[in-house]
Amino acid sequence: MAVEFEVNEREVWDGNYAASQALRQADVDVVVAYPITPSTPIVENYGSYVGNGYIDGEFIMVESEHAAMSGCIGASAAGGRVSTATSSQGFALMVEVLYQASGMRLPIVLNVVNRALAAPLNVRGDHADMYLGRDSGWLQASAFNAQEAYDLALCAFRIAEHHDVRLPMMVHQDGFITSHTAQNVYPLSNEAAKKFVGVIDPVDDMLDFSRPVTYGAQTEEDWHFEHKAKQHKAIMDSVPVIDSVFAEFKELTGREYKRIETYDMEDADVCVIGLGSTVESARVAAKEIRKEGIKAGVVAIRVFRPFPYEEVREALKGCKSIAVTDRSSPGGAMGAFYNEVAAAMMTSQSRPLVTNYIYGLGGRDLSIENIKEMFREQQANADAGHITTDIQQFVNLRGPKLSFFKTERS
Repeated sequence: MAVEFEVNEREVWDGNYAASQALRQADVDVVVAYPITPSTPIVENYGSYVGNGYIDGEFIMVESEHAAMSGCIGASAAGGRVSTATSSQGFALMVEVLYQASGMRLPIVLNVVNRALAAPLNVRGDHADMYLGRDSGWLQASAFNAQEAYDLALCAFRIAEHHDVRLPMMVHQDGFITSHTAQNVYPLSNEAAKKFVGVIDPVDDMLDFSRPVTYGAQTEEDWHFEHKAKQHKAIMDSVPVIDSVFAEFKELTGREYKRIETYDMEDADVCVIGLGSTVESARVAAKEIRKEGIKAGVVAIRVFRPFPYEEVREALKGCKSIAVTDRSSPGGAMGAFYNEVAAAMMTSQSRPLVTNYIYGLGGRDLSIENIKEMFREQQANADAGHITTDIQQFVNLRGPKLSFFKTERS
């Protein structure tokens, strides 16, 4: 018998509209925002839902992104379900307050529409802002398309507000590529979405005048270390809750999410590992390159924090050569994503060659052919008995080839 899933008919939404619909259906109490391209439509749409009387939430416009997150902290500490959205320079201005939100264990959901950081000024998408927030104590999930921007926003409230987690969570989508591209989306009904997210059950020890407590006190060397260690443990311990919420969402919709997802990896000799919308391009490239006899696969990171080190190592254990794609300027080092994958592979017995491909900065296109060339290069590395190569390369860059960090492997 066919399984009946709780989904509506097809809609055609872009990623921003999808995220705003998730906020509407989740019965968010407060959105505090200072709009910035390309995330503006998320909060703009939410404001219109409030203004037109579709929802009972509160939309507060403030003077900066720093103030936006500060307002979110106050509303969340008062027990509300709280969300906002930002990008790029706005995210950078918000960073100081991100640490306050995570340190106070407030379950705020932040939609980050990824965009390059200036200078030079650029409104197109790369992952510079995603990486800027990777150590801020927030959980981070990555949407590859508009459907996932909607789904993951709903899941984020369940995960963040769970009493075993009590941490803020970011949901990332690629600026313009996902945020402004209209795609097929199958949303939940209002009733099903509301039931799935549930009613927030705030903890009873914040802004409760009958139980005065202190938050944000100065601790110095006597207790600061213990607070941060406990916060790190909470992030690492969130894994069972994330997995459980994803499993429940699959039962409801038929759409499956995992912290790490693999495609055609059963017999893969070479693979591309990536984040964001590029994952879908890599899947197409892998299927096409297999016609050339190259056993190619794709590994996608769905949850960037906490980083799935063990799962990455397991997924890549059969590969001979691996391409890690970083959509952010490395700034004098290996790419941030590469460093995570390389750390995961340090305890692997096979120790394959891991190459860092820097791509797509400021919205530069990465074509199917570009990715197929990555697979060909990794196959050449896998076939070579001894190889001397640069393990960091810039892809689709005008001018002479740019590469760094030479290594020798046998």
